[in-house]
Amino acid sequence: MTLSICETCGTQYPDTPTHCPVCEDERQYVGAKGQTWTTHEALRTSHSLRIEDDDGLLGIGLAPGFAINQRALYLPTDAGNILWECLSLVTDEAVAALRARGGLDLIAISHPHFYTSMLQWSEAFGNVPILLHEADREWVRRPSPHIQFWRGDSYRLSDAVTLIRSGGHFPGSTVLHWKDAPGPGGALLAGDAPQVASNRRHVSFMHSYPNFVPMSPAAVRGMRTRLAGYAFEDVYGYTWNRNIIGGGREAVDASFELYLSAIAA
Repeated sequence: MTLSICETCGTQYPDTPTHCPVCEDERQYVGAKGQTWTTHEALRTSHSLRIEDDDGLLGIGLAPGFAINQRALYLPTDAGNILWECLSLVTDEAVAALRARGGLDLIAISHPHFYTSMLQWSEAFGNVPILLHEADREWVRRPSPHIQFWRGDSYRLSDAVTLIRSGGHFPGSTVLHWKDAPGPGGALLAGDAPQVASNRRHVSFMHSYPNFVPMSPAAVRGMRTRLAGYAFEDVYGYTWNRNIIGGGREAVDASFELYLSAIAA
């Protein structure tokens, strides 16, 4: 079976469709050259996986960059070894590197733009479960019994790890709170709702990042309410070196105020 991958968003499909609904959605875009596709096999010949430290956590990303160019993070937690976010490419070298660190127990993904080749990652580690929020079920392109949908505003995986529905960007947009992260004070792994800004001093909130559509004030207030009560010093963004190390809780709180005052002006 040919598994096509959209070259703009990195989503994997079970065949070769004529269009990518993920990119046709108002939060994404179809490239100037129109819809283009690759395959996992072709991607293996043109790209490799970069595996290295990203501010104290092990990051994994494509080299050269591909599609949205997110990186995943490997989290050795009391809930098991978690792959936070996912990538379009799986390589034998990356699988071996993670197996040497204890393998994977589950995959958790923040939102549909990063679903990518999640089933191939799961299969590479013995069909480990993939945790997605129920509110974004419609965006799954390759349904599987290995995908587990959770509901509500939070899902506690252990004493130290909780998935939180941040919402806003997608109804089921998710962040991961890790109380026992390697840095002191805990960490928030934020995906892109909220998204760490380029200056790494604050975060922002967008319905569509490439199309510059801001998130509604109601959605931002809802996110602020759901994140209240979680302590963290570090905030890890969606891609390499897009992190706030130290003072993360204060930066996020200040960013809520900054955004809401600006959008109301």
